[in-house]
Amino acid sequence: MTTTLNVAKFGGTSVANYETMCSCAKIIANNPNTRVVVVSAAAGVTNHLVALANTPLTSVQIDDIVQKITDIELAIVNRLKHPEDVQEKLTVKLEELKALATNEEINFRDDLKDALLSMGERMSSLLFSAVLREFEVPAINFDVRKVLRTNSTFTNASPEVSTIKQLSHSLLLPELSHSVMVTQGFVGADDQGRTTTLGRGGSDFTAALLAEAIEAETCEIWTDVIGVYTTDPRITDKAKPLPELSFEEAAEMATFGAKVLHPATMEPALRQNIKVFVGSSREPEKGGTWIVRDCEHEPSYRAITRRKDQVMVTVKTPKMMYAQGFLQRVFTIIAKHQLSVDLVTTSEISVSFTLDNPPNTVSEKMNKETLAELTTICDVSVEQGFDLVTVVGNNMHSAAGVSSKIFAAISDFNLRMICFGANPHNLSFVVSNQDSEDVVKVLHNALFE
Repeated sequence: MTTTLNVAKFGGTSVANYETMCSCAKIIANNPNTRVVVVSAAAGVTNHLVALANTPLTSVQIDDIVQKITDIELAIVNRLKHPEDVQEKLTVKLEELKALATNEEINFRDDLKDALLSMGERMSSLLFSAVLREFEVPAINFDVRKVLRTNSTFTNASPEVSTIKQLSHSLLLPELSHSVMVTQGFVGADDQGRTTTLGRGGSDFTAALLAEAIEAETCEIWTDVIGVYTTDPRITDKAKPLPELSFEEAAEMATFGAKVLHPATMEPALRQNIKVFVGSSREPEKGGTWIVRDCEHEPSYRAITRRKDQVMVTVKTPKMMYAQGFLQRVFTIIAKHQLSVDLVTTSEISVSFTLDNPPNTVSEKMNKETLAELTTICDVSVEQGFDLVTVVGNNMHSAAGVSSKIFAAISDFNLRMICFGANPHNLSFVVSNQDSEDVVKVLHNALFE
């Protein structure tokens, strides 16, 4: 049995088709320490499943989308050397998918939505284990729901870490000496065995949770970019990949909008001190970013992130000056609706804070309910059309000249709200969504070029 275990996770573009799956299979075949493989749904499949789960559709439209998903999966099966090994199991899964998609309650029941949304990962793990066997890797398709126990909050479930560890030790670990277990990201089950999901992008989180449960030394996140960059390379071509990051920096970047990592991924890695690697499955030879507890080099500026679709809420009561407990009442309401607030500023009679508000999401629905409840205790004003830009680094609150360099670079832009000093790793501000791309470019030029 290998002592230095590695868990490898492959995203949707990495398992999009037969060719990309073969590239991933080579990465696994080249590292005998990789004993657990976590896969996302093939690129495009999750979007189709989300449409089936959330949109009222005619039977013709449903059939059309189910056919598109079937085509993506069959395009992979038809390239296998032994398609007959998985054909029957895939047919069963596609029939299950069709039954869920045509269930008349699918748009109204979160438990049915989760069962449907899990199908993408369940199909890609089945097919990817078959591809691995072609590369003489002894791969078994393992149902993650046997070990990844969560609560019953469908569509956004929370993992039960101690139960996951216990189940992984009894059901997963004993298999690793003779097999590579290929399993599903993003998917779990509650204590009644009902399928749950961890929220969009939850496959990284799954990989980190399983790495923690089996006490792996490393966790690799294989995606379509060469590691984590100084900023989103789609915003500026001057963005550079970072050789290393600390857990704290990576957590800040993920929380404030870096799409390469799911924000929760760092928690299990930090608890168990698991080194996390981020690299490109298309170009593994180019290396990537290692995320570790202690970096050799801790610069004042490490990266710039942008998070879109922010709303700024200001709550005001003329009585606030005398109203002990007003803040507590505001944040009790926010906590009750399970929303997380990123930035907060206060004045004598008002409090402003930002909420994440991506369209057509659970949080958008919860934001509406929260604001309705807040209006019962104070005046509420809501401003939309903002993005959140964050500079991530080290000792930013105590190093001389760090903040002045940032503010000098963006002096031409209107900053709607600034948050600094509560955390040594970031300086954040809210800007108009029309300015945010330019703000990132100007900052990147001043700090990194």
